[in-house]
Amino acid sequence: MSTRFAVPESAEATAPPEWRGFERDDVRLLVATRSGRHLTRFRDLPAWLAPGDLLVVNTSATLPAAVDGQYRDGTLPVHVALELDNGDWVVELREPDGTGWRSGVAPGEHVRLPGEVLLKLIVPYPDADAAESRLWRATTAPAVSRTEYLRSYGRPITYGYMGGAFPLAAYQTVYATEPGSAEMPSAGRPFTAELLVRLMARGVIVAPVVLHAGVSSPEVHEPPTPEPFIVPDATARLVALARASGRRVIAVGTTVVRALESAGHERGTSGWTDLVLGPDRPARVVSGLITGLHDPQASHLSLLDAVAGKELVDAAYADAVEHRLLWHEFGDSMVLLP
Repeated sequence: MSTRFAVPESAEATAPPEWRGFERDDVRLLVATRSGRHLTRFRDLPAWLAPGDLLVVNTSATLPAAVDGQYRDGTLPVHVALELDNGDWVVELREPDGTGWRSGVAPGEHVRLPGEVLLKLIVPYPDADAAESRLWRATTAPAVSRTEYLRSYGRPITYGYMGGAFPLAAYQTVYATEPGSAEMPSAGRPFTAELLVRLMARGVIVAPVVLHAGVSSPEVHEPPTPEPFIVPDATARLVALARASGRRVIAVGTTVVRALESAGHERGTSGWTDLVLGPDRPARVVSGLITGLHDPQASHLSLLDAVAGKELVDAAYADAVEHRLLWHEFGDSMVLLP
């Protein structure tokens, strides 16, 4: 896979902005439009949106989705990505030193979890026939709710670039109401309640969807796996109205893009989506996107291209590199307005 840009050294946000001495909405915001790029602060977002624009947010709340498990002859982190409709879990076994996911896992193996729960690995996920897999479908004995179990025993998922351990509240957006994501839908993190009020006072309409995000693949940059989503009827009607009146539909994060593009714009819907946007499937509903900064080989870049076009995305990332914006879930933001 070719690399479109290089992340500068020390350009990783290692802590939430509140732990670095400023507010959520004080992170930098790169505004990318057809006429140029502008660097400002996230709190200035209302100046770049217009009355009648529809801003769609993901109200999924983050679960403490990491636990330690006893596997073979040692202890390793287990990331609990999803709970399937039949109660099975989707899990990722990680190396104890944080270098990546555990390879060489075999069907039928067990992982002993806290609380006297035994996890049995069944088949790779989502491809049950894969010779090697990062994710596994698993059963628990006794059968337990993923959400309730993680509330009792879990901690937030973190990766090696993080500069410490932070409470679960640091991994929530201010509008998170529906527990289910293994990792934070982080594009919405810079919003504050005050900023949302200012947007609404300007005439920007805010509407919700839910998409519960699984676990990312920072080492292998896989396409997104199937994820559960809900687009309410009221949100679908607002999307249809915005499009019919020539207003923009601006998604807060790639999860919102995936939900809206999976549903279309005529009616609400819910279920599981395996939609992957890219050159062969451009965005048809979403016309703008607020996003964090993704790694140069991340599959999310194809989704950004599908919304804003590769030329604008490349120009935005060139500016992000030049101005040394910060990457990852606690980092800076960009808004793509093609």
